[in-house]
Amino acid sequence: MTEQEKMLKGMLYQAGEKKLSSMRKRASELTYDYNHLRPSQKEEQQAILNQLLGSMGKDVWINQPFLVDYGCNLYIGDHFFANYNFTVLDIGKVTIGNRVMIGPNVGIMTAGHPLDKVIRAELYEFGYDITIKDDVWIGANVVINPGVTIGSGVVIGSGSVVTNDLEDDTLCYGNPCRVIRKITEKDRIFWQKEKEKSLSNS
Repeated sequence: MTEQEKMLKGMLYQAGEKKLSSMRKRASELTYDYNHLRPSQKEEQQAILNQLLGSMGKDVWINQPFLVDYGCNLYIGDHFFANYNFTVLDIGKVTIGNRVMIGPNVGIMTAGHPLDKVIRAELYEFGYDITIKDDVWIGANVVINPGVTIGSGVVIGSGSVVTNDLEDDTLCYGNPCRVIRKITEKDRIFWQKEKEKSLSNS
């Protein structure tokens, strides 16, 4: 089994292996190019993302700067927006659904290191997949830790550290991040009224 195969299976692996080092170098070069384009160079930005990412849907926008370990293990759906300083350590697979919004300074971290100092000093690492389902909004300065699944319709408050799965249609925040309450029909009615108020003042 190759080190890349071990990495993608969530096993301990050696990140310094030649092929993985080459893959990270390629991602670094592409993200450097992406981050140094002018904001008006939208076509060039999209072309780089198509080269870099495992896959992406339509209407994907990532503000500069954007940092990623491999890129090829990041899969993004339709109508995606990430604000400044979006960082993804995609040692494991990161799957993001449709209509996901991500605030500034958010980190998605599939990577981990052994607690044992001897094994850690031998430069072993591991990665656990992260899944973010449809219609999620992640506030500024959130950190998502390895192995987490975020359910559809979840809203995560700024500064949260997500260490466990979050169930569908919930408002969550804190360190560690926890479910505060369900998002309900009452919320929909409130925001529909706010929308109508805004439209009436257009």
